[in-house]
Amino acid sequence: MQNNPLLQSFDTPFGAISFDKIELKHYKPAIEIAISIGKKEIDTIVNSNDSPDFKNTIEALERAGYLVGQISSIFFNLNSAHTSDKMQEIAQEVSPLLTKFSNDIQLNSELFKRVKTVYETTDKSELNEEQAWLLEKTYKNFVRNGANLNDADKETLRKISTELSVLSLKFSENLLKDSNSFEMLLTNENDLEGLPDSFVEASAMLAKSKGKEKGWLITLDYPSYLPFMKYSKKRNLRKQLYLAFGSRGFKKNDFNNESILKKIVALRHKKANLLGYDSHADFILEERMAETPSQVYKLWDELLTHALPKAKSELAEVKNYAQQIDGLTELLNWDFSFYSEQFKKEKFNINDQLLKPYFKLENVISGAFETANKLYGITFKERFDIPLYHKDVRTFEVLRENGEFLAIFYADFFPRESKRSGAWMTSFKGQNNYDGNEQRPHVAIVCNFTKPTKNKPSLLTFDEVTTLFHEFGHALHGMFANGYYESLSGTNVYWDFVELPSQIMENWCYEKECLNLFAKHYETDEVIPMELVQKIKDSANFLSAYQTVRQVGLGQLDMAWHNLKKEINDTVYDFERKATEKTALFPEQKQTVTSTAFSHIFAGGYSAGYYSYKWAEVLEADAFELFKENGIFNKKIASSFVNHILSKGGSSHPMNLYVKFRGKKPTSKALLKKSGLISD
Repeated sequence: MQNNPLLQSFDTPFGAISFDKIELKHYKPAIEIAISIGKKEIDTIVNSNDSPDFKNTIEALERAGYLVGQISSIFFNLNSAHTSDKMQEIAQEVSPLLTKFSNDIQLNSELFKRVKTVYETTDKSELNEEQAWLLEKTYKNFVRNGANLNDADKETLRKISTELSVLSLKFSENLLKDSNSFEMLLTNENDLEGLPDSFVEASAMLAKSKGKEKGWLITLDYPSYLPFMKYSKKRNLRKQLYLAFGSRGFKKNDFNNESILKKIVALRHKKANLLGYDSHADFILEERMAETPSQVYKLWDELLTHALPKAKSELAEVKNYAQQIDGLTELLNWDFSFYSEQFKKEKFNINDQLLKPYFKLENVISGAFETANKLYGITFKERFDIPLYHKDVRTFEVLRENGEFLAIFYADFFPRESKRSGAWMTSFKGQNNYDGNEQRPHVAIVCNFTKPTKNKPSLLTFDEVTTLFHEFGHALHGMFANGYYESLSGTNVYWDFVELPSQIMENWCYEKECLNLFAKHYETDEVIPMELVQKIKDSANFLSAYQTVRQVGLGQLDMAWHNLKKEINDTVYDFERKATEKTALFPEQKQTVTSTAFSHIFAGGYSAGYYSYKWAEVLEADAFELFKENGIFNKKIASSFVNHILSKGGSSHPMNLYVKFRGKKPTSKALLKKSGLISD
């Protein structure tokens, strides 16, 4: 213990994690010791001679195993943001240990007896709202994890949980390795036709960094893949790249995810049945705002009624445009990004290359900080004395309006082979207020934006600007956490509520009042012209119906896998095609599927929950209307948003929190209106 930094107090500013001292060899022993300590803490609760009550059972259980959670969060955060083959080996070793520890708690019959006694005998009126919610959640958590099962079924559940933890990790590892195994090296300058100079320069730098003597390297990382699909005039190369991207985890190689995902689906279904639910979706949605699969389908029906006809019309417009300029007779998957971008440029006289000079990454970060300052009064001070897990990471001390310390904020923006694709927010330390000793949160956002080149800084597309604001919204939810119990604090909320704070932040990116804060030309410092701001607003709903149908289609694919009532006999390809038939807008491509790379639902926390993005869009569109009506930097409304949403975490049912903020329940009308799918 003495030589393992993970088992010591971190002697750093704000107790920040000593990344500079942690080595891979420290993780497994630290987790094993933490589990041993956690078991003793559980034994103390179980063997207590005192009658079970809220403090000695529910509160004690909330705090038991704290060290396990602390160390495992550090490990798995880095396994996503800065992994290695060795780290992935350790992940495969420690995941079963952590699953067993969790199962040992959830299936401990003596412990459950105490929890059940407290649940059945406590006068709820004597508890505050947060305590009452913790009691309810704790009891339900035991029941939902098999506490009422007989011994044989408990053992079956243990095996299922252990196998699922390993399979999900393997799914994620396969996806990363399959993505990294693809490279498209261009050596002919003619193949660069249509590509922006900054992209060409970045691709040359990437080729050089990978030891290529000459040429331009294209990969499946988003900063490489997306611009190539959008700007390359070489249709054959777009096709090659698209098929590589769409076949991740689907190719007949060592990284194929087909059998893995089918096992995951089967085990989740078996687990749900064992616990008394018809499907995994029924099990998951019991603890969501949506509550039942039928409510999710109802939302989709509302959206598709308006979006599907318009999406087909949008697609026809792009196809017609492609035919007019290039004589293209059939618009295929690898054509859509390219021609829709050209069409958008012609229709609105705007494109990413026109906007990117105004979105220098450092300015956008400052803009997010200033937006938070104008809304909530908080400030961000960069620190250079806090240990980092990678040299690209930046750290900030976050201060309240009165100067009090609020949080530590880590920002990790650039792609690397050791980082999975996409963008996400996470927490290295949660918030709690045990015994009056408040622990403030340490949160991070991780993205994959284009790196600076020799001649240009990192310039973001407008989509990347909204991505940064989105993840920053999650971070604010974590930073403002103000609960007593860590398991109910910050982003520990229902999954169809967690996207509200993130998605609402995207709205500020479309407002001139906000853009003026940070959208300045990286060479001239000129503030973004009003005409460009207007074009951003005018083009905001370009292909909005198509995007709505695409998002619903992904949600329906997720629900198809997880709302099953019988065994799957179809291949992954056939199953997916049937599941997405209603929302499919392009001809089939037999080499590609979505499921084998759908890490949100097979390696993340979104199984039977991908609908959450659309559900939260309903909430955020409704909520932002209040800001629009009263001023986007209205401090009174911002304060209410902090007090009722951001600071409350999961301390109450999310609909109660939302109604306290908004004064009413939301409807889909605001979203349909915002998306241009209905008129006022």
